[in-house]
Amino acid sequence: MTRRSCTIYVVGITCAVLLAVGIGLFAGQVFRTLMNNRLKKEIVLVEGSRVFDSWKKPPPPVYMQFYFFNMTNPKEFLAGTKPEVKQIGPYTYREYRYKDNVSMVANGKMVSAYNTKSFVFLREKSVGDPAEDNITTVNIPAWAVMNNVKDSFWKASMVSIWMNSLKSDLFTTRTVDELLWGYKDPLLVRVAGTKPEVETVFGLMYKKNGSNDGEFIYHTGEQNYMDYGRIETWKGQRELTFWRSNYSNSIVGSDGSAFHPLLDKDERIHIFTPDLCRTIYMEFEKDVEVKGIPAYRFTPPPSVLASKEENPDNEGFCVTPKECLGTGVLKVSPCRKGAPVVASFPHFYLADNKYVAAIEGLSPERTHHQTFLDLNPTTGVIVRAHKRAQVNILMQRIPGFPTTRSLNETVFPVMFLNESVEIDDASSERLKKLLLISNLVSNFPLVIVGLGVILLMVFVILLCRARKQKNEVKRIVFTKPLYASSAEDDTAYSPVNDKEKEDPQNGTYIGLTPKANVEA
Repeated sequence: MTRRSCTIYVVGITCAVLLAVGIGLFAGQVFRTLMNNRLKKEIVLVEGSRVFDSWKKPPPPVYMQFYFFNMTNPKEFLAGTKPEVKQIGPYTYREYRYKDNVSMVANGKMVSAYNTKSFVFLREKSVGDPAEDNITTVNIPAWAVMNNVKDSFWKASMVSIWMNSLKSDLFTTRTVDELLWGYKDPLLVRVAGTKPEVETVFGLMYKKNGSNDGEFIYHTGEQNYMDYGRIETWKGQRELTFWRSNYSNSIVGSDGSAFHPLLDKDERIHIFTPDLCRTIYMEFEKDVEVKGIPAYRFTPPPSVLASKEENPDNEGFCVTPKECLGTGVLKVSPCRKGAPVVASFPHFYLADNKYVAAIEGLSPERTHHQTFLDLNPTTGVIVRAHKRAQVNILMQRIPGFPTTRSLNETVFPVMFLNESVEIDDASSERLKKLLLISNLVSNFPLVIVGLGVILLMVFVILLCRARKQKNEVKRIVFTKPLYASSAEDDTAYSPVNDKEKEDPQNGTYIGLTPKANVEA
């Protein structure tokens, strides 16, 4: 066997082995499984893990923006005219959030923490000064008190007298600071004289700056990666007590700050939000990219806030069988001390058109009013998010209060918030490096297959060249005279015998014989 033949055999065998191994590893997803198992072990809520520190104190900046609906015709509205509002905002705050009092519980299988938030005003990102800008809006303390006494004629009459003496109207004008962070309301002060447990200060964000929502206990994800960040209990409870069904009272999913790795487009993302007093879910909408990082966009579908007719599961959110609102709104008075507070998406996005048509100045738009999460599917990391929610007040006729006699049932918008975050540059670079390593390891069998294909091409070329050379050798052998012995003349002239014969007709007769070997 020649050296050339040996080379061809070695290349062919190596090519076959590489292709077989590479295709086998790729078909069996061996390296991808190894990488996924590595991610499952790394993305857990325990000390020393890759994500624990960033879970306790997220590095990306979070911004909270508040938009208010300024009422421009309160007197006309009380007389029966359609209300008109004008959106004013944003008033932007930098939100600092971190997990406080973090401790391992249940023999290290779970972790306890408090979600603490604080806010710092950013003038350069706001439309005005919250300490000076005035907003005319619904007098929420007055409506809360009226709603609490509506079932008692005597209490309603007494509160009506108090409101007249204190000049507490159905609408009020306050600064943005007062509406957000609190002011002492005269009617609440009067009520607190008979009920000391009543808080005399009201604010949409009152006691929420530098405070928390109570103790959460989370699964670490060590036993099952699908449980990473999943809430076990909130304030010691496994379920809520505000609503009328087990489904409505369920506490499912995470708190919105952590999601398990290896996300699938077909799954639902569940998030428990104390502000809404319920669990909501999100579904995959589309693929997006943020700072070069691939992500799945999840967003709440219309069924989340659909009416009980459209989604029977939502019947449990009806305060009473008679107090069921339409699609796109949720009355949260059970967890707001009886105040007629209604939650929705901004400008009644995804709600029945009747809520939009009842207020002049609203225009729901998907771009500005949709809530969504952009999650990297490999790691579950949030790369961008916008949480948008609107606070409304249910206004209607209340017996015992003459000023409400001309009112039709109206869900009146007060303000909406936009809580947003986008991954910072340093974190995005680290995440991109991690994803690069993950892709290289997961696709390593393709590298092996690629090398096998290259060797296959080399093998084919070597075979073709060997066949060509073999054909050339055969052609030379079969076309060369068998009697040729050298490059010299192939024949010599010699007489037939010692004496040349004379032919009378043709001259001398010469015989042709092979040239004799001189050395012989």
